[in-house]
Amino acid sequence: MKLPPLLPPPSPITSGARDEQTCPPNPTLPSPPGLTLSLALPECPALPLLLSLLLIPLGLPVLGTPARLICDSRVLERYILEAKEAENVTMGCADGCSLSENITVPDTKVNFYAWRRKEVGQQAVEVWQGLALLSEAILQSQALLANSSQPSDTLRLHVDKAVSGLRSLTSLLRAMGVQREAVLPPDAASAAPLRTFTVDTLCKLFRIYSNFLRGKLKLYTGEACRRGDR
Repeated sequence: MKLPPLLPPPSPITSGARDEQTCPPNPTLPSPPGLTLSLALPECPALPLLLSLLLIPLGLPVLGTPARLICDSRVLERYILEAKEAENVTMGCADGCSLSENITVPDTKVNFYAWRRKEVGQQAVEVWQGLALLSEAILQSQALLANSSQPSDTLRLHVDKAVSGLRSLTSLLRAMGVQREAVLPPDAASAAPLRTFTVDTLCKLFRIYSNFLRGKLKLYTGEACRRGDR
């Protein structure tokens, strides 16, 4: 009785061949005339928003329509929540987490009737200048905290998040065109000087941060998004 011939030993597999066997290329399916087949992954509506929120603080370009990203209420609410959380944390520390220097911040009080009567450019000036001054104030507090003898890791974390958040908001507002709207034409009524005062604790600073986001910034972006939908 004859035994069947032995199979030849398998040839050694190179790294390239192993890759090809493990991850074969997608087959090209023949399409009937007039019909186009396309294979795509299931869409995840929250994915573009998540990627944008991760890329903006890093200064990386955002795909899609960044000018409308802040019109998603979840974006601004995220920063408002962070600011409120920081305010609550600093309310529990001694003396409201005193600062070694007074820090100048924008006045966040809003007269809603007077605000609605202002021109869009005047509102933009007030928001853009307030955001710039608030960013300087948070950066100053970050420097003071770094130079303190025993900086708290928790406080440092909240200040760092505020710095990152304000940078992101500045990028979002710049993409929306706030910086351009803040340049008033020669014949326009000049904006009122920005009202300011000073704070001496991190608790007061974060309260101003939270009030600014929930007040003037939210009012301005809400109206700007409605104008864009018209």
